[in-house]
Amino acid sequence: MGEARNLFVEGDNLDVLPTLPALLGGPVDLVYIDPPYNTGNDFAYRDDFRSDGSRRSRHQAWVAMMRPRLVAAREVLAETGAIFVSIDDNEVAHLRLLMDEVYGEENLLAQVVVNLNPKGRQLGKGFATNHEYVLVYARDARRTVLDASSPDAVDERDFPLTTPDGRRFRHLPLRNTNKKFNPLTARTLHFALWGDPASGRVSTAPFEGAVEIEPVFGDGRPAVWRWSRPLIDERPDDVVCRVVKARAGDRIDVYQRDWLERDTPGGRRKKLRTIWLAEEVGSTDTAVAELKELVGHVFESPKPTGLVRRILGTMPDDALVVDFFAGSGTTGHAVALQNAADGGTRRCVSINSAEPTRPGSNAHAAGLLSVADITRARLQAVADTVGGGYEELSV
Repeated sequence: MGEARNLFVEGDNLDVLPTLPALLGGPVDLVYIDPPYNTGNDFAYRDDFRSDGSRRSRHQAWVAMMRPRLVAAREVLAETGAIFVSIDDNEVAHLRLLMDEVYGEENLLAQVVVNLNPKGRQLGKGFATNHEYVLVYARDARRTVLDASSPDAVDERDFPLTTPDGRRFRHLPLRNTNKKFNPLTARTLHFALWGDPASGRVSTAPFEGAVEIEPVFGDGRPAVWRWSRPLIDERPDDVVCRVVKARAGDRIDVYQRDWLERDTPGGRRKKLRTIWLAEEVGSTDTAVAELKELVGHVFESPKPTGLVRRILGTMPDDALVVDFFAGSGTTGHAVALQNAADGGTRRCVSINSAEPTRPGSNAHAAGLLSVADITRARLQAVADTVGGGYEELSV
């Protein structure tokens, strides 16, 4: 496979998926797919008839198409891996049940709402829909390496205080505010501290000018600290005491200095919410613009690279990524962009069929006679502009 980080396979995904572990030298870490949404128009892989000749419903046909492909994806997914599936309201209920069946409902990690169309669809009757979904499942929730947090979710405005040398921080109560933690359930964390509110100094031992401070809840009941004695002794500059005004009168409490720039690998991260706004991950309009800049307006509803880059950020930066409904090649594009941004070594395998493009369409007019042609054209353009290389594999 050489040095190429972006790989492409043309073929039916149901045929290609079982070959991937041998082809790539191991299981897959992350799957992201944006399958056909079954909006009433024809979709690829359609099979409306059962073996007895009776007609399936539109939903039954879609589920029958998806089930074996989701099973095949599970078979190639690492025990520590995860799968993300984009979908809209037409099939989200059926997909949720299908994913529960194939991956196990205990492995559902999230049903994310994605605001891809901020203005809402104005055509037709009813509401102006401006969202889709991403269903997230682990291969095994107990073992997955997925980290549902991101540095991008951290808001600097949450850290209003600044040191003389410019470091940003905030004060968090050192007292544990969760009443499940108290002197009965966490005995070793209930102890007295000594502090001087004039200087802010805090210590686990008495010192001149200090007053004794015990952790209490707002109603006066005994509480516990979040930090142990050894940790407070280890980080004396990260705790401070001050006077707090309360209804029952002023009191002295102890706070942690929580720094914006944490001294941890990758810096501070914050848990991702389950509503992703277009201003955070991009929209259908920005996705069209991204594709147009590379190969033209040749695909009707691509996903924005920002959406996929957020997904990539939940997994290690050397993840092996597969998109077996590759469409316009957004996932491969996002992988190249993310690798360029953070120095990662992710590889992406994009799979797409040779389904013909519609005569008269922009893609067809541009000489892209199949959806696979669209994928390979974008991935080659990505390699030329972003880097990471491009290679086409055969199975």
